[in-house]
Amino acid sequence: MKSPLFQEGRYTHARQMPSQNCDARPSGQAIELVVLHNISLPPDEFRGEAVEQFFCNSLDFDAHPWFDQIRGLKVSSHFYLKRDGQLIQFVPVDMRAWHAGESCWRGRTACNDFSLGIELQGSDHEPFEAVQYQRLNQLLLDLYQAYPTLCDVAGHSDIAPGRKTDPGPHFDWDRVTRPEQAT
Repeated sequence: MKSPLFQEGRYTHARQMPSQNCDARPSGQAIELVVLHNISLPPDEFRGEAVEQFFCNSLDFDAHPWFDQIRGLKVSSHFYLKRDGQLIQFVPVDMRAWHAGESCWRGRTACNDFSLGIELQGSDHEPFEAVQYQRLNQLLLDLYQAYPTLCDVAGHSDIAPGRKTDPGPHFDWDRVTRPEQAT
């Protein structure tokens, strides 16, 4: 389905910061799942542009001692939603972002193949901002409308249990618009 809000997989309401950390989805693979994450670099710090730099392979790994733990990783997400509501897109929706890692959802492995990754600036230790839920829900509604095969939303912790904890215990799932609510 064509949508004026998505031009070549790029959302017109997001700032574009292209990442090279992506590739083509398997041929004919529909987008069926949104995976929600939290991220802050360094952990629990919400200032600066380290996340953007990390996803665009321009992070100065010597700028903070914690960055040694992620040195050499090549990851990305489709979207990053900052605490002030700013929305950034790194990877076109039709491409495969590298956000899920080893994962399984409803018996299917390799979730990157059929999912979209949305990172929220945050951590497991603090509540998210109201504006983040507002922007997230608008993005989700627009995605559901443009990609009718999109039928589920899960946390990174749901698709990689025991390995991941995000979006974390402070994420309020009751504030998230589900696909069935969009019709």
